[in-house]
Amino acid sequence: MAIENVFLARNPDSALKLGQARGAAICAVMVDDIAVAEYTANQVKQSIVGKGHADKSQVQHMVKILLNLSDKPQEDAADALAIALCHANTRKTMTELRTKATQRYPAEVLSAIRGRRKKRFTL
Repeated sequence: MAIENVFLARNPDSALKLGQARGAAICAVMVDDIAVAEYTANQVKQSIVGKGHADKSQVQHMVKILLNLSDKPQEDAADALAIALCHANTRKTMTELRTKATQRYPAEVLSAIRGRRKKRFTL
């Protein structure tokens, strides 16, 4: 499942309702042990339009083109479809990268790389 990451809303009431809806959606899929991926609005826009700060109308237009729709979808529908497209593209890319990495490097090398922790340097 893919869902948009929390953002700061101008209206506290809207933010509270959005948080409740997100929580309900995430709980509903967690019961069936479905993985949840979260994407920021900028990640979705970058994936669909190619520009992280694209307008909603640009997202609507690209969703219409990418899905070969006859009309532009409504804003909310376009946002939902854009998140789904972003998730599909991200999963496909990650699967391809994982496949190429396992073909190129033996499993013990990959596990050693994953096991290392990033060192933090301070000045």
